[in-house]
Amino acid sequence: MLKIGSHVSMSGDDMYLGSVKEALSYKETAFMIYTGAPQNTRRKSLDRMKIDEALAYMETQGIDPKTDVVVHAPYIMNLANPDPEKRAFAADFLTQELIRSSKMHATQIVLHPGSAVGKDRPQAIIWIAEGLNDVIQRTKDLTIRIALETMAGKGNEVGKTFEELKQIIDKVNDKSRVSVCFDTCHTHDAGYDIKNDFDGVIKHFDEVVGKSYISVFHVNDSKNEKGAAKDRHENFGFGYIGFDALLKVIYHKDFENIPKILETPFIEKKAPYLEEIQMIRNKTFDKDLKEKVANKS
Repeated sequence: MLKIGSHVSMSGDDMYLGSVKEALSYKETAFMIYTGAPQNTRRKSLDRMKIDEALAYMETQGIDPKTDVVVHAPYIMNLANPDPEKRAFAADFLTQELIRSSKMHATQIVLHPGSAVGKDRPQAIIWIAEGLNDVIQRTKDLTIRIALETMAGKGNEVGKTFEELKQIIDKVNDKSRVSVCFDTCHTHDAGYDIKNDFDGVIKHFDEVVGKSYISVFHVNDSKNEKGAAKDRHENFGFGYIGFDALLKVIYHKDFENIPKILETPFIEKKAPYLEEIQMIRNKTFDKDLKEKVANKS
């Protein structure tokens, strides 16, 4: 079965249960969430998140949290920060996020590797790996993986090349606890030819990192030309990558059982995911999608 979904919210009284309901309203078979606001450290206690109710409801709907739920780590952590106190904060908070995610029965959490604030990329890679080793050691009783996301190369982001991801993974002691989140917009913006040669890109990834490390896809179109290093997502099929190329990613035979998550923009404050997923399942581009979403009651 195609594992397709989107980022959904977790707020209000229903919390995790509400996330499941939102995902199902878009007819999703997988989804991605934050455990709390991505811009701060405030987190509700686990006993208020309606975890048991969410798990019970997922079971009735054929969703397995161990394979179909992806957590995304907040953006406020930087394991590559030159300030040792800030690196320590990042490791501490990521550790807590892994524990929370495991309580939700998720088995992977997506992480932006970090930013080389001082522009020393080799040192940043060392610090990222050290932080990952620390976090993994502190959560050695858990099986949750940290999925390092491919980045667009904006600013001093680490992870804009497959080689940088490989360098990080090489320095991680327990490699069973790390994987890769492959973002189509980010890799396109970083200069990889997702549009015309996805098979060639994957061949290169396999040679450098190993395609078995890919555990989740973020499937986003891009508002930018290849190599722009800007990271601006576009709705499915409406950007520089295009519908056919993205559809090839989603239905690629090597990644049939891996979650594909949409992070495409809202259209006039309305989620486009129901319509985008319908397009994906029908394998037919709807050029009027944006108008339909905008006019949705």
